[in-house]
Amino acid sequence: MERISWNQYFMAQSHLLALRSTCTRLMVGATIVRDKRIIAGGYNGSVTGNVHCIDEGCYVIDGHCVRTVHAEINALLQCAKFGVATEGAEIYVTHFPCLQCCKSIIQGGIKKVYFAADYKNHPYAIELFQDAGVVVEKVKLEQVSVELHMQEKKDYVDKLLDKLETSVEDTSEIAAIKQEAQRLFT
Repeated sequence: MERISWNQYFMAQSHLLALRSTCTRLMVGATIVRDKRIIAGGYNGSVTGNVHCIDEGCYVIDGHCVRTVHAEINALLQCAKFGVATEGAEIYVTHFPCLQCCKSIIQGGIKKVYFAADYKNHPYAIELFQDAGVVVEKVKLEQVSVELHMQEKKDYVDKLLDKLETSVEDTSEIAAIKQEAQRLFT
């Protein structure tokens, strides 16, 4: 078995953090790393103790949900809250940072931004990153997944295959498909 790269490892952490998001429009996670060590993580959600999008819907003004604090900002604020320096650190984000997050990342002294998915990549954010000397790189996650309902999916596929097997005359092809499904789910 081949080990995943550091970039994939930290990006997987960001995807895991995104699962905690309370925004119904887009689940985002961010992980701040220095010297191959995680120093903070954040996800997009409401201000502590306030109403969440999952409870009352998004509060959208000018196309943006203003109820949430973005994942990148939550991670940066976690560092500030606990006195952890971000100068020279790297950040892994599930989606390309918005313009406001871009500016905060630069001000926080972060030198590398890794993202998994393009999301309204603002031209000025790209320009600001370039002007500040911040390296921006897209990281593909091909080998890593968080499977939330694997047993349910396996049971469903098994049920479908059993039903298909009883409805066809030549079951040799179904046997091969069952074998492949078994391999994929184990």
